[in-house]
Formats: sequence, C-alpha cells, structure tokens
Amino acid sequence: MQISPTINHSGIFFSCYANHGEMCFHKIKDHALLYIYSGELVLEETGKNVSFHKGECVFIRRDHRIMMIKQSYRNEEFKGISMTFRRTFLRNFYTHILNKKEILVDKDTKNKNIYPIAPRPDITSLFHPLTPYFDASLQPTEEIISLKEQEGVHLLLNTDKIFYPILFDFTEPWKIDILEFLEENYMYDLTMEEIATYTGRSLATFKRDFAKISNLTPQKWLINKRL
Repeated sequence: MQISPTINHSGIFFSCYANHGEMCFHKIKDHALLYIYSGELVLEETGKNVSFHKGECVFIRRDHRIMMIKQSYRNEEFKGISMTFRRTFLRNFYTHILNKKEILVDKDTKNKNIYPIAPRPDITSLFHPLTPYFDASLQPTEEIISLKEQEGVHLLLNTDKIFYPILFDFTEPWKIDILEFLEENYMYDLTMEEIATYTGRSLATFKRDFAKISNLTPQKWLINKRL
C-alpha cells in the first residue's frame, strides 16, 4: 500500500515515514492524542526526550511548542495517527454531551504538557478501525470523524479526571515568554514570522512586545547571541 507522508481528514492526521524519518518543530495549537502503529516517536521538550513505540499513546496539551521526531525503529517504518480536538468541538461536547458539569481546575497540571497513556484495549479499539484510511483513496465521513473524536474524549475522561479541566479550559491562546523562547531556540534557523507564531503572537505584536524588553531588534539580538 502506497502512503503519502501525511494525510489529513478534518483534524485526524495519518503519518508514514520510512528510514529517513522526520524532525519537525511544532506549535501545538489544539490538544492532540497520538498513537504509534509502528516505528518510534520522540518528543523533546525543555531538553528532555520521551520516546514512544508500537502500541503506545500520548496526549499533548494545546498552546505550547515541542520538537517531534518520527522515525523507523527495529526495521519498521514510522506509522502513526494523531487526533486533534479543536476548541469548537470541545465546546460543543461540553455543552451538549456533558451538560455543562462543573469542572474543578487542578493548578498542579498547568506546567505539564505531555501525558503518556498506558496501552489498553479501548485505545486499540479507538485507533485500529481507522487503519483503512491510511490508503489516501479512502475518505472517512464527517460522521465517522465526529464519533471517533467523541470516543477519544470519553477515553481521556475515563483515563483520569485530570483531563476534565485540561480539555474544557476555553481561555484564550497563550503568549509565552519571548526571551525564554529565544534563549532555548536561538540555534534554529527560524524566521521572524515563525518565532512570532511559536510565541503565540502576530508578527506585529511580537515586534511590539520585543521592543519592550530589548533596545535591539530581534534580528540583532539573535546575531549577538549566536556570536
């Protein structure tokens, strides 16, 4: 079966990479649930690496940045699927399915962005029926996608109550500290537009906020740092 590197069906992403793999720097805009069919997924955050392999699953929290490596492992190419949960979908789920139940916010979770989920039969049941759609000629209906997304949310809520305040926090997207981001990522060849995006800003807002903390332009700051 021939598979393109990434297939997107309304927020459900199918990925396949052979020996060369792929390294990418992501701004996680929406909550995502990732499942590994084969190969290896490496997530790098604040200098720490966490690896996931065949049959394993991980939840990644929205509104932060992360380095993601998808590569072959033990002679098996990487195949994985990610299911994203958009705010509009979660609002609808919260209003019409949960009936606006009270959600207690756990402040201890605010700085945690990666949540490994132990292999279970319900995780297999969620993802393996989607394998036929690895063939790009097949297209799941919107009804199937919606049902799978609902199943994914129920899976998380049944895993740990900690996911209630995480999934149904509808505050506005974040802005992360500019200097903290630049100190950690100055070695990467990022454009000003990319840096602005990764810090949760438009380019104009990024330049305005940067002027408040430095007399240098962002470009000159980066040149001085690299020297």
